[in-house]
Amino acid sequence: MKKLFTILLLAFSLQVGFAQEVSEYRWDIGGGLGLCYYMGDVNSTPFSGSDIMTAFTLRRNFNPRMALKTSLSFGRYSGTSKGIYIPEEPTATQQSADMTFNGNVIDIGAQFELNFWGYGLGPGYKKLSRITPYAIVGLGATVGITESNTSFGANFPIGAGVKYKVKPRLNLILEWTHRFTTIDKLDGVRLSDPYYIKSSGLKNKDLYSFLMLTLTYDISPKFRLCNN
Repeated sequence: MKKLFTILLLAFSLQVGFAQEVSEYRWDIGGGLGLCYYMGDVNSTPFSGSDIMTAFTLRRNFNPRMALKTSLSFGRYSGTSKGIYIPEEPTATQQSADMTFNGNVIDIGAQFELNFWGYGLGPGYKKLSRITPYAIVGLGATVGITESNTSFGANFPIGAGVKYKVKPRLNLILEWTHRFTTIDKLDGVRLSDPYYIKSSGLKNKDLYSFLMLTLTYDISPKFRLCNN
């Protein structure tokens, strides 16, 4: 009887450890830091005029392949018209004086994430990986602030990233997204339409990008095989 009790106790202990190791979680929450840059009429080079950005994230994990992330982000960027021909009028032949600007964006939105591999830790039969690349598509709202104006509009994030599970409940995520907007004044009023080209929809509008490193923590387990 004593041997049987010992065996049962050992089996129970192993099961508790295994349950804790492979528990899946509905949510993860965290924050990130990175770079923000603008691309528009006076900048077509990635990372030119980049500045700091930060974000707070909450992610709903539906399964190892799919998740929905909501985020609130703040970013800074700058730009200059130096070296770019910008006429004062459509018929002008002389370039106007060089102009520089600084801008800020407030971004709130949701992005659907599709993991290329099943993400997580667990027994081999689940075919999970602690590292996976993923693709992003989403919808959000942007507030753009410069010295000369404040503008509001929608944004459409597209991007990709890599997730790495550092520990069973700790995730390190590197993500790069382009936010296509319905705004044409992220570079200020004077540079919003320097070539007098009519814009509509997403045509001839500005975009900004985030390159961000995020640390998140898993919360709300989906199930527990054992309870104390």
